[in-house]
Order: sequence, then structure tokens, then C-alpha cells
Amino acid sequence: MQLKLVRHPRSPMLYPNPLHRWEALNVFNAAVIQHNGLFHMHYRAQGVDFVSSIGYAVSADGLSWNRMEHPVFAPHNGREDYRGLEDPRVTALDGRFYMCYTAYGENGNYPMIAVSDNLITWEDVAPLETTENKDHVLFPEKIGGRYAILHRRRPHIWIAFSDDLVTWTDHTIIMSPRAVGASVDDWDSKSIGANGVPIKTEHGWILFYHGYSTAHIYRSSAALLDLNDPSKVLHRPTTHMIEPTETWEIRGDVPNVIFSCANIVVGNELRFYYAGADRMVGLATAPFADVVAFARSGE
Repeated sequence: MQLKLVRHPRSPMLYPNPLHRWEALNVFNAAVIQHNGLFHMHYRAQGVDFVSSIGYAVSADGLSWNRMEHPVFAPHNGREDYRGLEDPRVTALDGRFYMCYTAYGENGNYPMIAVSDNLITWEDVAPLETTENKDHVLFPEKIGGRYAILHRRRPHIWIAFSDDLVTWTDHTIIMSPRAVGASVDDWDSKSIGANGVPIKTEHGWILFYHGYSTAHIYRSSAALLDLNDPSKVLHRPTTHMIEPTETWEIRGDVPNVIFSCANIVVGNELRFYYAGADRMVGLATAPFADVVAFARSGE
């Protein structure tokens, strides 16, 4: 079987705000989490200076959003992140909230982890590492008694483990770009990276991920990882679930991009929040049962 996500009629649902200098240019790559009966969104925002910070919005239904006037997380480590905080992914774990974000500074991009108890105030824990890396996301529970994280040392998806969220070991490649001719449109033949928090099912962890080829069109799909050893990929369909087709996904700050940092289950539905062309935030959906079937045995 193949699976295509269906765009919600409210998409796009988050736009740049020209009244706020810090988010006047782009709002994109949003994390979304459910907590205490509300939907909480942390999104990457760029102002007229192209510096990224993290904005916050809240919603009763995950469709209509109320945004805070100021960012909740902004550059704070001098030259290490003076160019911005990028691409948040938020995981609820052991009663706290952890944000994986990319710090962008004079040494390039490197992956950071921050923690919060209220989703508003954030404090750094530590970097995953201080070399070029991004697309990192924490699993929502410990595996074998240790924290587990996915990350991307280009062009692969890796997994690593930690006892304390500070020292990470056992870095292992779990997925790589496929050879030309091995996937539909060669869509994931050059580079791949994780999307939002993996979803636990009885069949395994569903990993949503993005990829692109030499054509540099960002598309997304899903794969199934072993429940007890997520370094093992049980199935990886060759087809993608969504690609840029709408004008706002094709034309923007970075053209031809579907990029997601949030995939959550609401009732029996997958909600796949994504950015189009690094400019605005939209939503696509699918019956979650179909997503599970696709991850287990899709084409």
C-alpha cells in the first residue's frame, strides 16, 4: 500500500507577523505537544535580520492558535548561537519537557538540549555534541534504562544513548540515503533526517523522516523501528507520504520544502504539522491505522 497525507483546509495556519520584528519574515518548523487539555506549539521564527528564535502558541483544538508577543527562547550563548535557535522538537519525558534545538553560531550548527517544567521558560541541559549536526529528537521514554536520541550527522540518521542527557555514547547509523533507483523519484537518495518525536505502537516505533535528492525537493515518509532496539529498522517504505505541491510549499524562503518537527496522534488521527518552503506552518492528516499499516508494510 501507499499512503498520502491529506492537507487540512485550514492550512497554512501560522503566518509571519509583520508587527513583530522577530517573526516578521518566516514562521516554520514547529514542535507541537498536547498537555493539560491544550495544544502547545514551539515554532522557529525569523525576523528581518534572519536571526532565529523560538516562539510559542497555544490552542484548544490544534487549529486556531494564540501566540505570545515575544519569543520564549532566543539566542543566549554569545557567539555560539548569535545567529539563532532553530528547529525545535519537544518531548515530554519523566514529568518534564525537553526541547531539542539547533544552535547556530560562529562554529556552525550544533545540537542542543534544553529543559522546561512549564513549556515557557527554558534552560539548557547540554549539547548532544559540538560538531556539525542537527535533526535531533528524544524518544518519549527510556529504552533499556537509558535516554535515546536520534540525530543527523549528514547524510545519515543516527541513534545514541545516555544515562544523564549530557554524555552520549553508542552512536550508530540506523538509516542512510538510498541508492539512486531504490526509491520512488529517488526522493531520499542524498540526505535524510528525523522529523518529530517517534510514536510508540505495539508493532514498534514509527519514525517520521524527511529526505531529498539532487533535485533538493524535501519530502517525508515513515519507517518502523524495533520497540526494544530502535537501532533496528523493521520496515522502510520506498514511497513518500507528502511532497510540495501547494504554491506556499513551492515558493517561499527556501523553495520546494516540506519539513516537519511534529507528528502527534489525536484520537484516531495522525496530525502532521509541517512548514512549507520555510515560510509558514500547515497541517496534514491521515487515519492513524493507515499510518501504522504503511510503516509496517507499505510500498
